[in-house]
Amino acid sequence: MAIGGREAGQIFEGDRRFDIVVRLPEQFRRNLTAIENLPVPLPAHAEEVRRDARSTNGDDQGHAPINVVPLSSVASIALTTGPNQISRENGKRRVVVQTNVRGRDIGSFVAEAQTRISQAVRLPAGNWIEWGGQFQNLVEAKRRLAVVVPACFAIIFLLLYSTFGSVRYAALVFTGVPLALTGGVLSLWLRSMPFSIAAAVGFIALSGVAVLNGLVLITFINELRERGAAMDDAITEGALTRLRPVLMTALVASLGFVPMALATGTGAEVQRPLATVVIGGILSSTLLTLLVLPGMYRLFHRSAAARSD
Repeated sequence: MAIGGREAGQIFEGDRRFDIVVRLPEQFRRNLTAIENLPVPLPAHAEEVRRDARSTNGDDQGHAPINVVPLSSVASIALTTGPNQISRENGKRRVVVQTNVRGRDIGSFVAEAQTRISQAVRLPAGNWIEWGGQFQNLVEAKRRLAVVVPACFAIIFLLLYSTFGSVRYAALVFTGVPLALTGGVLSLWLRSMPFSIAAAVGFIALSGVAVLNGLVLITFINELRERGAAMDDAITEGALTRLRPVLMTALVASLGFVPMALATGTGAEVQRPLATVVIGGILSSTLLTLLVLPGMYRLFHRSAAARSD
């Protein structure tokens, strides 16, 4: 109570309340001698303690009973280093060690830390280490993404199949997804950014834009062929005619993410990977959609015609 204080009441100021804490002044709380001389009241039957205290002081005869003794007679006072707080969780003591990771991803950092700790640290019996914080959120997010990402790709493929009514056409348009992912991965590498949950979300958003551009191009080429245009003419005219809509879609999506890609303030660790993936993936998917997808369309129909012959 003398050092840490003890609540003795409350004071009210309007609708606010403050605790009244009683403790020694600052100059006495830092003085070991003053703490050793703190009076400790004795119970009425503590004759043995009284005799010990009188014998310690050298006046064991002819004095009145002692009602208090100094704290130093019943305790050892010393200044040591120790924990300023003992935290518990589920009835067990818990010690938290915090660190901030910069310049690398959390996953690889924790993996390296776990390897080094397992090699160099031997924990006493009854102790264990748990990794939490952002790493725990990363593990849980990866577990959810392991379900969400395949589900998103499956839904995209089903929508493409419902649009064309053909697995081959759906697979042809779906090739825009790996073309877009290539640009997203390359952009992360060029900016020296690790893969994160925000980047994974960016890949999901990027897949939708890439499929949309391919869908616009393939649908228009099919319409030209249905009107009687030759294969090569339909592919050439479709790529040239849909160049402007595809570029507009790509520019709107990519330019809108530029401020996020250049962000440096609060939340930049989430905005920058997401925007980097989207911008890089859209640029690569747009270029490859306009150049590669028409050629793949021609090869697809050439192989189909060869099989029919």
